[in-house]
Amino acid sequence: MTVPEHAAPHAPAQLCAAFEAIGRERMAGLGLAHPALAVEAVGFARAAGPAEGESGWFGVLLTPWCMNLVWWPDRADAVAAPGATRTHVYAGERYRFIGAHEAALGAFETCSLFSPMDEFRTQAEARALALAVLAQLRRASEAPAQPSRRALLTGLRAIGPGPT
Repeated sequence: MTVPEHAAPHAPAQLCAAFEAIGRERMAGLGLAHPALAVEAVGFARAAGPAEGESGWFGVLLTPWCMNLVWWPDRADAVAAPGATRTHVYAGERYRFIGAHEAALGAFETCSLFSPMDEFRTQAEARALALAVLAQLRRASEAPAQPSRRALLTGLRAIGPGPT
């Protein structure tokens, strides 16, 4: 199942509900969850996909155990198979996304930014970094030169979380 475009306003809520269930059912008791953090879909918006003609949702999924870029396409055939990788390019930089599938969501791809989430003290701090990453990536599509993923994350860490 993928989320059709007419269901677009509810997509971030569906993503959160599915990952909240994963937190309760699969992550409980593993000791990986940061107690100060919650599941949140940050900055999700409609976007063109990595291949011509693809469209879907793009944003950051923040959970107590990881922070990932997420590509959630409109069509199931516009995503890597679960466990397989596919490259997305932003302003000439390559990002490796891994295919995934959840019954409640259908097929999607993720690119890990942080795991575990021990570096963050608060939800606001993690959200601020997620928004900064998205701002950089979205600007990247308009600018010819962009730092590597490592430089992007290192630079954002140096900037800090901003006001909390």
